[in-house]
Amino acid sequence: MACFSVASSVSFRDYSISQEKEARCIFEYIYFARPDSYIDGVSVYASRIRAGQFLAMDSYVEADLVVGVPESGNAAALGYAMQSGIPYGNAFVKNGNVGRTFIKPKQSNRESAVRVKLNVLKEAVNGKRIIMIDDSIVRGTTSERIVKMLRDAGATEVHVRVSSPPFLWSCYFGTDIPQREQLIAYNRRIDDICKIIGADSLGYLGIDRLGGLVKGKKICTGCFNGVYPIEPPAGDIRGEFEQ
Repeated sequence: MACFSVASSVSFRDYSISQEKEARCIFEYIYFARPDSYIDGVSVYASRIRAGQFLAMDSYVEADLVVGVPESGNAAALGYAMQSGIPYGNAFVKNGNVGRTFIKPKQSNRESAVRVKLNVLKEAVNGKRIIMIDDSIVRGTTSERIVKMLRDAGATEVHVRVSSPPFLWSCYFGTDIPQREQLIAYNRRIDDICKIIGADSLGYLGIDRLGGLVKGKKICTGCFNGVYPIEPPAGDIRGEFEQ
């Protein structure tokens, strides 16, 4: 579990971190933690349900079925369905032996991993308007591929809803987020991202909704707004990686 809390006067890479500077990584609730986890007394599963409910309140669209991208998108999809009244269903079969696609070093690696990781249940989506709930969009590779898979399986419309705000900044505290220039939301409007991933519509969770996910607990939202619990390093401390 990511938590930025270090005792006073402890120095790490020339950074002295005050004990008051403490915040939980919001992505523990959105993505990383198991759904049966409790962090600071807050249920991860319940926080994901709330994210889906907020999406339905703020970004409703008419459709026939709400589906989640496994696994972390499932609870948010259920929350969207509960709030909107649109039926919830399963549209994907997941290969659990494939890791996180967004951290693969090459574009070709990411595309092939997505093809192996997920398969679509054609009988579940054929002829239907689908709302697809995912936890995040990083580079856009995964979302673009999954939208195409749904269309190839016969979905007449694919509306993408994301249970986090747009990624706009790098993370220096543990989440493997690429440099800003590699983030699909960097210097792009939501309409532009929607076209790139091939969706009929696209909606993100509002950053003002994050506090409601965690019942007011202190969280780090630096990857969304560039505001970090401590001053981040001036340069990229992760080294050089093959793009």
